[in-house]
Amino acid sequence: MNPNSTALSTQNLVKRFDQFVAVDDVSFSVRRGEIFGLLGPNGAGKTTTIRMLLGLLAPTSGTGAVLGFDIVKQAEQVRARVGYVSQKFALYPDLTVAENFDFYGGVYGVPRDQLPERRAAILASVGLDGQENARVASLAGGSRQRLALACALVHNPEFLFLDEPTAGVDPLSRRSLWDLVYDLAARGTSILVTTHYMDEAENCHRIAFIYRGKIVAEGSPNEMKTRQMPAQVVEIDCDRSDVALTVLRDARLFDEVALYGALIHAIGENAREQISRARDLLQARSIAVNSIELIVPSLEDVFIARLRNVDINGRTTEDR
Repeated sequence: MNPNSTALSTQNLVKRFDQFVAVDDVSFSVRRGEIFGLLGPNGAGKTTTIRMLLGLLAPTSGTGAVLGFDIVKQAEQVRARVGYVSQKFALYPDLTVAENFDFYGGVYGVPRDQLPERRAAILASVGLDGQENARVASLAGGSRQRLALACALVHNPEFLFLDEPTAGVDPLSRRSLWDLVYDLAARGTSILVTTHYMDEAENCHRIAFIYRGKIVAEGSPNEMKTRQMPAQVVEIDCDRSDVALTVLRDARLFDEVALYGALIHAIGENAREQISRARDLLQARSIAVNSIELIVPSLEDVFIARLRNVDINGRTTEDR
């Protein structure tokens, strides 16, 4: 990779809190103009990683650079050039939309005479034009997140950190926020987004799964589903799926059996070979099977399988 195309890189990043290792030997990179997703369950190390990359938390060991600046030695330069939407709501509810925007403009050193024009343009881009005088406390969750994004963009950052930006937001607002993220990336902004929503990972150019502080898999969404899946997935459409789920789990034909909407996904290294037995078992319990077939795994399937692989074998992405 051309070094000039790299917006962020980490090498063997570690963060310990006494005996607890929150981030364990993490290495990855983000290209300029790329949407990179860091996915994992709550407590996996996503927010701790971001706080180190922002220079808000000193790593125990390892190195990192954002836009060519060292995250430890040049933390101020990093923060001056990036935008950050935190997991916790960080706006002032008693202030208006415009007052919040102008406050963050002052924090980032935007000249006061430039704020009105910039405010109008950015609020329009996030769908908040006409709401400048609304108090933040009166805004719906999706509108608050759009304002948080607007405030993070006040100084035209080259890199944007989004930490669980759609948590607690309705589906329509989630889609709207992702449309904004796409537009920003298309204009050259590099973006690192954390989430535990597997469907949102499809919106990223590349993703990494983090689990117990370690990167356990990395690649594009398509690579994850076609090359990094350590097992096969059988999809079962049947009646009484809740009963069928218990029957299949008790039979131990597959390594993992889970509901996937109204369907059942059964995961195993040789799942294809168990299709006939699974059908016979369900029909013997008077459960009508509409279809049962091997499918291309979803990202959620891959995630479950990779984490299970780590729990059983201790294998991460470096061990493949």
